[in-house]
Amino acid sequence: MEDNTALAATPLIDKHKNLGAKLAPFGGWLMPIQYSGIIEEHNWTRTNAGLFDICHMGEFTIEADLSKSNLDDLVTVNLKSLPEGTCRYGFMLNEQGGIIDDLIVYRISQFQWMVVVNAATTNSDEEHMRKYLNGATRLENISTFLGKLDLQGPESGNVLRRLVNEDIQLKYYTFGYFTLLGEKIIISRTGYTGELGYELYMPNKNILQLWDRVLADKLVKPVGLGARDTLRLEIGYSLYGQDIDQNTSPLEAGLEYFIDWDKEFIGKAALKKEKQEGLPRRMICFVSGSRRSPRHNYHIVHQGEDVGSVTSGSFSPSLGVGIGMGYVSREVKVGELVDLVEGLVSINAKVVNKPFYKNGSVKCERAKNAYTG
Repeated sequence: MEDNTALAATPLIDKHKNLGAKLAPFGGWLMPIQYSGIIEEHNWTRTNAGLFDICHMGEFTIEADLSKSNLDDLVTVNLKSLPEGTCRYGFMLNEQGGIIDDLIVYRISQFQWMVVVNAATTNSDEEHMRKYLNGATRLENISTFLGKLDLQGPESGNVLRRLVNEDIQLKYYTFGYFTLLGEKIIISRTGYTGELGYELYMPNKNILQLWDRVLADKLVKPVGLGARDTLRLEIGYSLYGQDIDQNTSPLEAGLEYFIDWDKEFIGKAALKKEKQEGLPRRMICFVSGSRRSPRHNYHIVHQGEDVGSVTSGSFSPSLGVGIGMGYVSREVKVGELVDLVEGLVSINAKVVNKPFYKNGSVKCERAKNAYTG
């Protein structure tokens, strides 16, 4: 039997066990992979509302006056132009242009910020920020204090409205304060599924009660990381540690949209050089002609030559075929055919544009918006 005693657990671990969830390691945490089944949970989120335990994610609060602090230099997106009550997805890079993490920065007020990062990189992110932030900035790691639930799906707005007893007037990538369980909490209109969705930030002391309250709605079911992965892949969102990492640049990953070239940031010189000299590899997306799906590290073969490898692959419950993404060392155009090969297994596929799934309830720029995983 696998020893999971060294893994961290969210405050909701007993809730997951009581619901019969299948648990497995993820980013150093013991997390629910599925409850009733990945496909069922996936389809429920696409049609109703799914509730995800995301308490493993990391959060930092920052006090910074951008006229005196170098906070803006640590991320690829422009924080000076970010209005209060909005948030922005971007990257924290190393000097070589590799992605230390993908994250979301929230502007709470003129000088108050919150940064949400990936679970597995929380400690290294803090080390990087403390190394580079100047003395005009105050950083606090609140990850062990703050819990996080994601409510995703076309019915999520109606569910949330009943929870807070008021209309939720939030545009995509904005947030506000709402009262739940007698406490004012941050709710943002963000997500990782391609559906209308919200992320709820509440102190851990109340997160169990909030979990039960949300699940009391008949339109809500718990959803594990298995369906979260198929949902995000159908939209073409990258998963940190799998599709992107510190050895991957945003340019290679096709994520230049989240780079503001008009500002300074760590890693900018390396990215400019890469752009001038040409990319050593680039991300492509592909759809198989059947239900067969590629897996991580399958070889990508184009015109008889091994040109790269798969980083993410899965059966798509919404489309009924195998889908995936990966990196190739030469140009492979949309519409061209590739073979996805591992040993004696060979899957025929066609290169396509993302997103794979185009009918989600998030209608605004699905292909451009992304989220930390």
